[in-house]
Amino acid sequence: MVESIIAYLESIDPVNAALYATLFTWFVTALGASVVFFFKEMNKTFMDGMLGFTGGVMVAASIWSLLIPSMEMTSGEGIYKVIPAVLGFLLGAFFLFVLDKLLPHFHANFKQTEGIKSRFRKTTLLILAITLHNIPEGLAVGVLFGGVAAGVPEASIAGAVVLAIGIGLQNFPEGIAVSVPLRAMGLSRRKSFFYGQLSAVVEPIAGVLGAVAVLFFTPILPYALSFAAGAMIYVVVEEVIPESQQNKNTDVSTIGFLIGFVIMMSLDVILG
Repeated sequence: MVESIIAYLESIDPVNAALYATLFTWFVTALGASVVFFFKEMNKTFMDGMLGFTGGVMVAASIWSLLIPSMEMTSGEGIYKVIPAVLGFLLGAFFLFVLDKLLPHFHANFKQTEGIKSRFRKTTLLILAITLHNIPEGLAVGVLFGGVAAGVPEASIAGAVVLAIGIGLQNFPEGIAVSVPLRAMGLSRRKSFFYGQLSAVVEPIAGVLGAVAVLFFTPILPYALSFAAGAMIYVVVEEVIPESQQNKNTDVSTIGFLIGFVIMMSLDVILG
């Protein structure tokens, strides 16, 4: 089935392919958010394991799908070969750092708000928190498809599809992480689902923008790949892992991280 999807995406415009791939990741988020129709609350141990899984997938995707290809497509040797990866990585992390400090958002596990003070309701702040996570994810997929459109040999549809599948896997618990707390705050099931899936609407937007940017400015591809990796790693270290450790289920979240890392690494090597 994956081979059929890859073959289809290879036959269409890569920018459209980036849109379809990120629509898939959005759909998986909606699938996770739909859990709210069946459960008002979610077992904390399960959620911590899923958060760990999310972190593992994001770290593995950053390494195998973004950083390694960034260095492979950079000419030169020694320090010159890693300069784009290093600069892009640091810029991506700094970009998320700035957004994290400016964008008001709420962490359900931390029970606190971050960013500029605002009068937004907790529901809005929680949605903004997950939306912040989704920006680098959509960008990463779009950048890879943009590399294919630009004819970069190291960029492949298969690699982009694998990344989209991996991000889709970890978007399922993210959908739950928005909709279920919203339901617990008193929103109806329909509103909780709507806002849960809405948190991922930024992924198709970021995906298309990433693809178009690389298509018109091909030399930035190594920087763009590592930029997305830096942004994703920042999210993992600053938010995903700490949140997974809040309820003292450290063993569960660690095992979840390892499983997510191994699955994403294996998908990239086997299919990419």
